[in-house]
Amino acid sequence: MTTAVGTGRSTTSRRAVWWWARPAAAAGTLAVLVWQLGTSPFLDGVRAVDGGALAAACGLAVLTTVCCAWRWRIVAQGLGIDLSLGPAVAAYYRSLFLNVTLPGGVVGDVHRGISHGRDTSDVGRGLRAVAWERSAGQVVQVVVTVAVLLVVPSPVQATMPLVALALLAAAAGVALAVRVRPAVGRSRWARLRGAAARELRDGLLARRAWPAIALASALVVAGHAVTFLIAARTVGATAPSSQLLALALLVLLAGALPNIGGWGPREGVTAWAFAAAGLGASAGVATAVVYGVMVFVASLPGAAVLLVAWVRRSRSGPSLEWPLPARLGVLARRDGAADA
Repeated sequence: MTTAVGTGRSTTSRRAVWWWARPAAAAGTLAVLVWQLGTSPFLDGVRAVDGGALAAACGLAVLTTVCCAWRWRIVAQGLGIDLSLGPAVAAYYRSLFLNVTLPGGVVGDVHRGISHGRDTSDVGRGLRAVAWERSAGQVVQVVVTVAVLLVVPSPVQATMPLVALALLAAAAGVALAVRVRPAVGRSRWARLRGAAARELRDGLLARRAWPAIALASALVVAGHAVTFLIAARTVGATAPSSQLLALALLVLLAGALPNIGGWGPREGVTAWAFAAAGLGASAGVATAVVYGVMVFVASLPGAAVLLVAWVRRSRSGPSLEWPLPARLGVLARRDGAADA
């Protein structure tokens, strides 16, 4: 008994350390940038933001959010749960706002999955629908990024053939895992693998689903990349659009790293990428700051969704809240990816 309790405490301690290490790493990245470059790039980025850039960001956010909600709806329906497009768009805006204002970058997605699960009386399936939807978007983002970086000059172009081969090998492995039907009931791992394979087939890879999911995800990546290009032009970057596109896709991948409301790795990767491309680390940080401000302003409709929901709850009186799933903390810790 003592050993079991000790093991449980050790596991909890490791999880707590990892939970706090993520924002600490993001804060450390920002601290290093300030130490090396000073505060001028950050202030220059804030000063460079103008109404035109913010308006463009809000317009592009409408496109990307609708596409994300459409993708979520398709995946949810594949898993056998109903989801209308209108409520999906509102919920996605809410999750975006929470993601860019709270540490971790996934709190909004966890909240979105739980809320949808409560509405459909299946919290577990609601969370899995969100996890599959986000995963599908990130897979398409990686594929698009590798494809572009194979042909467009960038600081990492020399390594892209190896990355492409690794991506093909991973895709082959996933295809094999989906096709092989493990014996159900022999072990917990076999049951979990079988359930995941079924959901992958039905929710993402079904003929009616995957073309729409791929299209929606590609449009989302394009919208984020154009937003980054506008941010770069706003701070005065004059490099060719093709070069900035390659840098934008690299920076967007940094969203998968631990962050504080989106900040930290994005600024570090942008500084490195701009410096490697000969554009200057300071210009990279300023671009990342403008991009961060644009994304925050574009997510503000999510604050309105939260406010409306709060007013409705206040008028209807207190209601019983379902207890959160026991594994919620684990889910939030494992998925640090940004919206894709």
